Amino acid sequence: MPGSGKSTVGKQLGKRLGWVFEDADARIEARIGGSIREFFEREGEDAFRAIEAEVIAQLAQQPACVLATGGGAVLREANRDALRRHCDVVYLRCAPEELYRRLRNDTQRPLLQVADPLGRLREMHAQRDPLYRQVAHLSVETGRQTVPSQVNMILSHLELAGIVKLRP
Repeated sequence: MPGSGKSTVGKQLGKRLGWVFEDADARIEARIGGSIREFFEREGEDAFRAIEAEVIAQLAQQPACVLATGGGAVLREANRDALRRHCDVVYLRCAPEELYRRLRNDTQRPLLQVADPLGRLREMHAQRDPLYRQVAHLSVETGRQTVPSQVNMILSHLELAGIVKLRP
């Protein structure tokens, strides 16, 4: 979900693993030559999602990479398939109320520029949560935990699952 910490946690996780960090939204903005918000307003969500799918298909195949996707990436089946097939997916679960607390002053997320952003977050969560769970190999509750705590939890789960081997 937007505001769950994908980019913040992803960067720290990449550092701890010694892997490259890729932010799909940053790659999309570089490709479109501007902000996602402006592109959304000008071209619409469908055009954005098509570019997003191409970027995710490319980045999902990159080895030794922590990839943060946009929260709506799971809406396209092709993205879910690419992520599930090529990545070990971690779902950073967070309640809509906590997301609202984090994002209530954010003006850059196009889908939240509505009269009732908390209501919109609840709708998005209801729609997306089952898709996130379908794609995820691991789910981690983010809540109000610190970023280092979240990273440690993810690393522990990845190590226990045999996905990564941490250096002593």
